[in-house]
Amino acid sequence: MAKYVGILTAGGDSPGLNAAIRGVVKASVGQYGMQIIGFRDGFRGLMQNRTIRLESHTVSGILTRGGTILGTSRDKPHQMPVGGEKMDMTDVMVDTYEQHNLDALVCLGGGGTQKNAYHLAQKGLNVVTLPKTIDNDVYGTDMTFGFDTALGIATDAIDRLHSTAHSHHRIIVVEIMGHNAGWLALGAGIAGGADVILIPEIPYSMDVVAEKIRRRQRRGSNFSIVAVSEGAHSSEDAKALAKARAKIDKAEKKPDRKKAKAELKELSASFKNHTLIVTEQLEAMTGLEARVTILGHLQRGGTPSAADRLLATRLGTRCAHFIQDEKYGVMVADRGERAVAVPLADIVGKRKTVPLDHSWIATARDIGVCLGDE
Repeated sequence: MAKYVGILTAGGDSPGLNAAIRGVVKASVGQYGMQIIGFRDGFRGLMQNRTIRLESHTVSGILTRGGTILGTSRDKPHQMPVGGEKMDMTDVMVDTYEQHNLDALVCLGGGGTQKNAYHLAQKGLNVVTLPKTIDNDVYGTDMTFGFDTALGIATDAIDRLHSTAHSHHRIIVVEIMGHNAGWLALGAGIAGGADVILIPEIPYSMDVVAEKIRRRQRRGSNFSIVAVSEGAHSSEDAKALAKARAKIDKAEKKPDRKKAKAELKELSASFKNHTLIVTEQLEAMTGLEARVTILGHLQRGGTPSAADRLLATRLGTRCAHFIQDEKYGVMVADRGERAVAVPLADIVGKRKTVPLDHSWIATARDIGVCLGDE
């Protein structure tokens, strides 16, 4: 008997989502005769039962399109904004699942989506997920689709900024997305020829960064490119964050834990404009004019790269096979040239950050890039 499958995209948009949807639908329908419905705008659409029928002809022509034809949102099943309050709407989503007699639900998203999907799996839903995010920080997979496209966009931006930095003898500071993982800034910084790369995994010293730029200046290079991950922190700020997190771990009573979490949130918010602060400090410490460019959501948009289309299609088609084999509660992960099933229980609560012994870090140091620590 043909299976009935639902599919949704959640979290931030990312290049390759449409390619993944297309892969799931074409393989599910073409290989196994499954019937697919898409839920609009992520878990909110699942709650509100807003659907679209997906067939092979429906997904024709979407391979090269950015974004997601289903729409997306960052709403969480157990903290859904409803009437000005946040409510646990998990049971409503379970009802929607059962109403459509679904055999499986496919969730495309990043780390938060993996966690939300696992929450639904614990409620009895047959869930399969696919890893997407431009940050490449989903645990358990070699690569997430969306990363390669964003890497190319960030690298191209750095390439373009070289000419103005050189012409005006400026320091150009480029903020690159990545939350608390430095994959995007590190990769784009190396590929784009940045002189300084600051990532969350390596707390930086402004004295070290400024000295690197002054040293370049003494050697006749009157410009520098500084690539900064949005989650990067100075050594002092990193110590303050570690202390705040330790306070949460040590809190035994619920009110104390709640207070400690609020303090951490307030501290984190105070670092929101850290790239602007870095720019101002470098200008003051080096005597060179400094300008900042924040790439922001520019990195999310546009046509997905060939690598992202290929990866998303590979994982999407493999997803169909897992559903047919009734392999549920898993994420379809990229491992070399294979797509494997990784239990969601092994992923939830974990983040894939850049290891300090990673070859990209070694490469950056070998070519003289300053990472802010030495």
